[in-house]
Amino acid sequence: MEFGRAFTYITQDPDWLKKVGIAAGVMLIPVLGWIVVGGWGLEITRRVIQDDPNPLPDWSDFGNFAMLGIKGLVVGLVFNLPGGLVNGCQSTITALTSNPDILSELGSDAAAVLASAGGIVALCCGCIGILLSLAATFITPVALGNMMANNAELGAAFRFSEIFGMVRSAAGPYLMVLLGTLVVGFIVPFGLIACIIGVFVTAAWGSTVLYHLYGQAYKAAKASAPAL
Repeated sequence: MEFGRAFTYITQDPDWLKKVGIAAGVMLIPVLGWIVVGGWGLEITRRVIQDDPNPLPDWSDFGNFAMLGIKGLVVGLVFNLPGGLVNGCQSTITALTSNPDILSELGSDAAAVLASAGGIVALCCGCIGILLSLAATFITPVALGNMMANNAELGAAFRFSEIFGMVRSAAGPYLMVLLGTLVVGFIVPFGLIACIIGVFVTAAWGSTVLYHLYGQAYKAAKASAPAL
């Protein structure tokens, strides 16, 4: 897996400034713009998987990018749902056990026990929520890669035996994807220096990096998978 290539490959496209610039402009559209750019990024993943010599797509198929982006959004929501539910439970428990109206109806001893028990449960939920969120961050790229390798079939993102099999056969590459996510997440906010709007440019660039890594990791997983 060529980690550094994901950060530099776009410069080999003579129109990369135009393509990334358009992506940044599309991101200015609330919600829909980010979905469309996500679909554009998934097309990068597909091209990397298929060894397309021109992995950076132009913007001639806006509608297809929108559909791909919606599918990617669904995949992300599903894999992040468990962590979201646990975090929601943590917030609810914290709110209930610190509510002065509830505590005032209890004796001081009962209120202290409730507050302590609520704090312990909320802490446990918080830890579980963090673990589930990290797991979703790790697994979602695997699912998206499998989807794009199967003609963007949404169901392919939920073939759990295939997905976990790829994780087992190529945990290293997917850890590199996680590292890439952290690196991009660190760099993107620097776009705020350029009159705020620059963050859309760095976010568009970040998409080209991450979705290239998704494709690379998928190929590495398939190459490492045991023959059936």
